[in-house]
Amino acid sequence: MSGILLNPSGRPGQAAEVGAGGLPEPGLKLAAPPLLRQTSGRLVLLASAVLSGLVLFAVLALAWFERSEALKGAVARGELLARVLVEHATSTVDATALTLRTVAESMAYQPAADAEHLRPLLNQSLQGQPFLRGLAVLDAKGIVLASTVATELGLRLDLERFGALPRAGAEKLLPLMPGRGIADLVPSSDGSLRPPQKVNVLPLLRQLRAASGQPLYLLALINPEALANHQQLTLAGSKGQALLSSYGGQLLAATEAVSLEPGAELPRHPIFSQWLPEREYGSYIGAGVMPGTQVVAFRVSRSRPLLVSVELDQSDALQGWRDNLRWLVALAAGALLLIAGATAVALRSLSARERARHALDHAHERVAQREREMQVLLRSLQELIFRTDAGGAITYVNARWSALSQASSDQAIGQRLEDLVEAAERQRVTALFSREDMAPVRSAAISVRAPDGRLLHFDVAVVPLFAQGDGDGDADGRGVLVGFAGSAVDVTERTESRQGLQQQLALTGLLLEMSPQPVCMYDTRGLYLTVNQAWEEFTGLSRSEVIGRPLGQRLSEAEKAFHRAQDAKLPAEGGRLRYETQLLNRDGRRRDMVLTKVLVPNEQGGILGVLCTLVDVSEFRDAERATREARDVAQEASRAKSAFVANMSHELRTPLQSILGFSELGLKRARENAVLLEMFGEIHASGQRMLALVNDLLDVAKIESSVGTFDLERTDLRGLIQPVLRELMPLMDRRQLRLDVELPAQPLAAQVDPLRFQQVMRNVLANAIKFSPDGGSLRVHAEALPDGEAHISVADQGPGIPASELDKIFEAFVQSSQTKDGAGGTGLGLAICRKIIAVHGGRISAANQAGGGAIFHIYLPARAGGDSQLGGSY
Repeated sequence: MSGILLNPSGRPGQAAEVGAGGLPEPGLKLAAPPLLRQTSGRLVLLASAVLSGLVLFAVLALAWFERSEALKGAVARGELLARVLVEHATSTVDATALTLRTVAESMAYQPAADAEHLRPLLNQSLQGQPFLRGLAVLDAKGIVLASTVATELGLRLDLERFGALPRAGAEKLLPLMPGRGIADLVPSSDGSLRPPQKVNVLPLLRQLRAASGQPLYLLALINPEALANHQQLTLAGSKGQALLSSYGGQLLAATEAVSLEPGAELPRHPIFSQWLPEREYGSYIGAGVMPGTQVVAFRVSRSRPLLVSVELDQSDALQGWRDNLRWLVALAAGALLLIAGATAVALRSLSARERARHALDHAHERVAQREREMQVLLRSLQELIFRTDAGGAITYVNARWSALSQASSDQAIGQRLEDLVEAAERQRVTALFSREDMAPVRSAAISVRAPDGRLLHFDVAVVPLFAQGDGDGDADGRGVLVGFAGSAVDVTERTESRQGLQQQLALTGLLLEMSPQPVCMYDTRGLYLTVNQAWEEFTGLSRSEVIGRPLGQRLSEAEKAFHRAQDAKLPAEGGRLRYETQLLNRDGRRRDMVLTKVLVPNEQGGILGVLCTLVDVSEFRDAERATREARDVAQEASRAKSAFVANMSHELRTPLQSILGFSELGLKRARENAVLLEMFGEIHASGQRMLALVNDLLDVAKIESSVGTFDLERTDLRGLIQPVLRELMPLMDRRQLRLDVELPAQPLAAQVDPLRFQQVMRNVLANAIKFSPDGGSLRVHAEALPDGEAHISVADQGPGIPASELDKIFEAFVQSSQTKDGAGGTGLGLAICRKIIAVHGGRISAANQAGGGAIFHIYLPARAGGDSQLGGSY
């Protein structure tokens, strides 16, 4: 029979009568004797008390054990921190001592123990030592012979304040002293010190012998704040405090929370009064520097008179134990409640026979309890559970209704389900409650409008409920239809996801079809799955001709093998491959194409097929070939020009040497004939100008042809500029020119060819001298820019350069229009300068100054230290 059968009362599963064994027979005594009941009750209470005592004892014992473990853990962490911190302090002092020994050994090679020779050594030793504030060399009277601070030279320290001085070759760690440097350690006229407020140094003194045999002292000032900062960083995240003190009890450094100032004495601290010198490391729980009971761990340095102690307040150390204690208390409370519950259950079981006469009532209660559990189960379901009467009116809904409709369940009672759905689906819902339908389970997909306007989708299933009747309406033998029970599963997300996926697939297909690039996809067997319109236009084949057909209908066997080999590389290339080949278009012409192939995975993670896009790059390849041919022609023309200039210049030098030689001979023999002397002088001057022009042509040819090589080396440019200035000084003196030179104090390093760089400086300075008026001034400035470039500028007070000619003057055989006074040359000097600077990777430019005159800027790039030579031909 379909549906669910109900008894006449309408309660499913309710029993009509109690079984024969459900009630006791008349006259049977269900209750135990009163004495037995009292004895059993006392035993239960006694057992409950014993179990409760055992639980309390176990919890207390566990709590005490956890407290001991917490303190042990705090002591172990303190000992570890003390060891780490004392090792750091020892290594700091040892590093300082090693620095002093290194300086002492280096001083043995110094020609003299004076500031000029020692200060660079001290400054170099101070580098990389952030914990040192300064280094100094003292004589036997305490006078500072050399120091890393220039203002401290000549100061005199009172060595008696240092106590017993170390022997030769040994060092001594002195007590903490107030001050920042040696100047603060020098007493004033009244004998008192004037240190900066709250600033201290830890001196380390070493004695050595000078070459003359007199004793000298090396003094290093250790910054205790560096040790304190390391302590603070090491203890970051914990509530502990660390102190660094001398073996005698003087506080040297501490973390921020310690109220004592550095330099304070700690003679009453238990470490100094009870532990030292018998124990050099240890731990205890008791008094410390911080108030209250402390967990103290200490350790003495293995090689230095230093001691580090770490303190942690006992309450902080037990904080974790107290947090865990709450759980222990909760556990004990739970155990006690469990024991109490078990005791109550046991006591109730003793009176079970007395409650036997209430068995029927208890049976009814159990039925009610099951109904309540069913209600809870229905409320907890994420599906909507409902029940209707025979006409489809809702008589019950679970709590899911409230979550979906934002209304109480009572408001749903009496409403018809078909009135809640969308109008287009009401006929479908009405069919679910048809009396003529013989199906045991009826289902439909419906849509309901939520209060916020969102459309919710449900899969609904209903089952008819029948009750046994008296024959009326029971003609089919199923009983009387009393209603329907149903469930509705929210499939909104699934429906929206399916709709979104369908839209996405449609959009993807549309984008693929609209793509201007030919696109196709084929499976692992090499059969076409899809192509787009651009592919059809390129190949001239329709998709109906290729879908399901093998690849390469127009390819030769060799081309097919090539493409199959490329496809085989796809997994090794990460599923993506790009290569170039030639394909036939619809006109039968071969086109240069770039193919991009991507593996398309299937739902199981395997390979569904290969997606391939084609890009026609034929025009790009044609342009590349045309550009390459034009470049080759230009390079060949440039080589021919350079070779012609070089050969012509070499051919001109031979007759010029003869002209210069005979003109010089004529000058010597015609000293007494003024006419001949003037004539030979003009011939000689013209020959010199012609020779200069030929030399410049040769220079240009060497730079542009294959016979010139630049050897670069890392050089201080100051050492290259100064010789050129001295070389041109006679020309400047002849014109009464004043020279202002501004070179940096630090080395101005760059990778240059020294001879070529001096040639550039010589040409630029010669131009500045030519155009400067008599009695004027020249300014040469050099500096290192923040980006590492070297910048050199040469400025004059000449007529300047027209704005339209600022870039043209660097072209070959081009001179400024300001050369009408005869100061011009061949027009090749600045062109050679630009070519030389370009080979160095730099740049040269000219500009006009606001006050008159021109200024030339030279920039040389910064190069790595390993670049020693720029090879090749130019």
